[in-house]
Amino acid sequence: MPRRHLRVTAAAEAPLRAALRELRARPDIPQTFPLSAQAEADSAARWPHPPAETAATDATDLPMFTVDPPGSMDLDQAMFLARRPGGGYRVHYAIADVASFVTPGGALNAEAHRRVTTLYFPDERVPLHPPVLGEGAASLLPGEDRPAVLWRLDLDADGALRSTDVRRALVRSRVRMDYEGVQRAIDTGTAEEPPALLREIGRLREDLEVARGGISLNVPEQEIIERPDGYALAYRAPRPADGWNAQLSLLTGMAAADLMLASGTGVLRTLPTAPDGAVARLRRTARALGIDWPAHTSYAALVRTLDPARAAHAAFLQDCTSLLRGAGYTVFDGDPPAPEHARHAAVAAPYAHVTAPLRRLADRYGAELCLAASAGQEPPDWVRTALPALPAEMAEGSRRAHRVERECVDLVEAALMQNRLGEVFDGYVVDVQEERPDGGTVHLYDPAVIGRIDGGEQVPALPLGEPLRVRLTEADPGHAPVRFTPA
Repeated sequence: MPRRHLRVTAAAEAPLRAALRELRARPDIPQTFPLSAQAEADSAARWPHPPAETAATDATDLPMFTVDPPGSMDLDQAMFLARRPGGGYRVHYAIADVASFVTPGGALNAEAHRRVTTLYFPDERVPLHPPVLGEGAASLLPGEDRPAVLWRLDLDADGALRSTDVRRALVRSRVRMDYEGVQRAIDTGTAEEPPALLREIGRLREDLEVARGGISLNVPEQEIIERPDGYALAYRAPRPADGWNAQLSLLTGMAAADLMLASGTGVLRTLPTAPDGAVARLRRTARALGIDWPAHTSYAALVRTLDPARAAHAAFLQDCTSLLRGAGYTVFDGDPPAPEHARHAAVAAPYAHVTAPLRRLADRYGAELCLAASAGQEPPDWVRTALPALPAEMAEGSRRAHRVERECVDLVEAALMQNRLGEVFDGYVVDVQEERPDGGTVHLYDPAVIGRIDGGEQVPALPLGEPLRVRLTEADPGHAPVRFTPA
């Protein structure tokens, strides 16, 4: 999933949209699906084929709902939230059952392993699966019966997980909601209890996250707005409902990791603890931005005090994503990894990807492992066979996704700044090259642009984490990213 959320609302014929189309046409970006894979998808859309021999549970009586950005069609998750009679909560969390549509060893499966993830551009997506599945038959669209992997997570009155059940089921979402609508209904008191419980459970889970030392980064979305004189950049801070919804996904991922570790076979999403040097770098950045970070305050505690609606805080939160570098996948089949190698540092617990199978390859395999573990069965052979190669495949897919993200950011920032060549801006140095201390990266205060800076003879050693006035020297969308020199 993207670390920088960019959205372009310019018209289709706008130069920026044309440059993005050119970027998508590169040879390393997947284009149309092979005819054989598309044919399999078309057939599976008409006749799904769940891999399990046991019949799926009929759970269409649960009035589920989805919460996604407006206009989304690839709906991975649907939920129904309820209070338990004896106290606490029950979370029914349905995840799209992609394995009911993708046959192991087939052309569609091979293409999914080639693509690995959905690629996000500011104006469009390059999907993992053909739209007939990802935005159609496999998506948990409202009013449609859909095969799903249905999690039942029972929580106590404090929101802590007490029991987990996962099985195949047929579900039917009743309504598609977006974050703004959910937030408005909750804030005005007009939300019915299932959506209203999203706040209650979400806040409890956030409290538990604080207690275990976990971190959720509320990185704001950046919207690029076309204007007669060029482009403008605006931030959209995440709403509380965004975070409450994310807590349910984290809850499910943690429950999945527990099932895998108990069964002895799994694929975990892991992240080592950030080295002291990376945190020290962020401390210097915070100082440059005027953010008070007392010596006795931990990184996790500081992040929870930040307001993504404030420009300086939003810029700092963006820089905080650097601590997510080093995330990977840990596969085991037999002896589980040692606790220190099974942990995701940001989650502060073992964690697995299982909630986004329409957009991420590993989640399909994680779901099958959890279904087998919950039923007390051995994982399917096709899952076990694929596990050893999965970390490398996911790493390559992540590298491609991050490269696309970086190129999109370069393109959008160049479009934003192309009419401001020669202007001077206030910024701060966020990175300095070890082999070339006069070269590095600068983050402007306003607009929130990040670009290369060359100090040269004028500044032979860039001041990492310190303010610096800089002059824009390059910005050519599609050809040259933004570049600065000291002013």
